Amino acid sequence: MNVLINQEPRELPDNATLADALRVWEPPAVFAAAVNLQFVPRTAYAQHQLNDGDRIEIIAPITGG
Repeated sequence: MNVLINQEPRELPDNATLADALRVWEPPAVFAAAVNLQFVPRTAYAQHQLNDGDRIEIIAPITGG
């Protein structure tokens, strides 16, 4: 299946989960994830099934003052 991760096309196996997609992307140590603009709790990554065409956003916090 084809998905977008932070606007970059990626190919994943059928029945991939958000956890599978994150292993491909290798996000920073601290991040949040959303699928199709819906926040997904970290505890649900392994159960969140992806579909062809899903848009995954990986967001890292920005610190500073």
